[in-house]
Amino acid sequence: MAIKKNQMMPTYIYEGVDRKGIKLKGELPARNINLAKVTLRKQGISVKSIREKKKNVLDNLIKKRVSTLDITVFTRQLATMMKAGVPLVQGFEIVAEGLDNPSMREVVLNIKGDVEGGHTFAEALRKYPQYFDKLFCSLIESGEQSGSLETMLDRVALYKEKSEILKQKIKKAIKYPATVLVVAIAVTIVLMIKVIPVFEELFASFGADLPAFTKMVVGMSRWFQSFWLFLLIGMILTLIIFIQAKRRSLKFQYFLDRFVLKMPIFGSLIYKAIIARYSRTLSTTFSAGVPLIDALESTAGATNNHVYEDAVLKIREDVASGQQLQFAMRRTEKFPTMAIQMVAIGEESGALDDMLDKVANYYENEVDHAVDGLTSMMEPFIMVILGILIGGLVVAMYLPIFQMGSVL
Repeated sequence: MAIKKNQMMPTYIYEGVDRKGIKLKGELPARNINLAKVTLRKQGISVKSIREKKKNVLDNLIKKRVSTLDITVFTRQLATMMKAGVPLVQGFEIVAEGLDNPSMREVVLNIKGDVEGGHTFAEALRKYPQYFDKLFCSLIESGEQSGSLETMLDRVALYKEKSEILKQKIKKAIKYPATVLVVAIAVTIVLMIKVIPVFEELFASFGADLPAFTKMVVGMSRWFQSFWLFLLIGMILTLIIFIQAKRRSLKFQYFLDRFVLKMPIFGSLIYKAIIARYSRTLSTTFSAGVPLIDALESTAGATNNHVYEDAVLKIREDVASGQQLQFAMRRTEKFPTMAIQMVAIGEESGALDDMLDKVANYYENEVDHAVDGLTSMMEPFIMVILGILIGGLVVAMYLPIFQMGSVL
């Protein structure tokens, strides 16, 4: 209920004068107009006028959602503000003014209002679990309790930036070939339904027997014309079932994550990204002073893969029973030898977080190289697919014309 109330908090537009006589105006979220006036008074602002900001129904309908990139930008900017000596509450206000996404700005201003109302920063963040996960909140809470919030924010910002870069690399590897293939399939369907029937009428006027390949394509075209609506409905239903199964069924999620890891080309890329994410998360949490067992619990969810989530939770159980991290990782048979050896060196030298950071950097670079190699490798593959789909249809349609030309 607290989340819902916080998201529905009204915003007030105010005009006033500060202690130096400078005119100010801005927006402030508050539970009511009296609390808004009290908050402004505490900030040394003498209020001249204040009114509730009217909500536009259309704006709510087309409201831009908060992305992980918005969270990353917010974290880095707030860390920069605190490093410059700006107080936390004022930092929220400065960062909010510079945000382009209205939804993210509203979240930041609501967090500011909660902190001003006496909540800790971590408590305010926990009201938005859809944006700030347990790991994020735990690290901020650790920084507040140890009096090193500025340092912790910088670490969290670095972690979020590295994670976002890694995610963008994976998207880059998948988006290009997927987009080209979708466009190719769409063009093929249009040709089947709209273009080939025109050629079929032309061939019927020839009165000659058509080549076998042309007959096959014309037959496919007739099938598409008869069943295109059923095909479209079937594709939409399949997509809906897939999304619902992925969202609701743990068995399906586990099957999907395991299947992705075994894919011929993309499997290796996903595997390296998971190892990089595991190492980066564990390094960040452990260096922040979080006990290894608790750090492993946070790291399990950060892998974004159920196969490795189970593996990391098994490692946590083994470490809790007294085993070294390197042996626990080796027992799962899910981690590369290089990563295990680096962890072993880190445990022996007392620099586990540094070694994990090196492992993360290594595999992040591996992902970068793999993406570049994959992009260059996929280009000829995509050209072959386009040649088969589009070129095949064109050849099938012109074969009868070529035959007629040779007869004449």
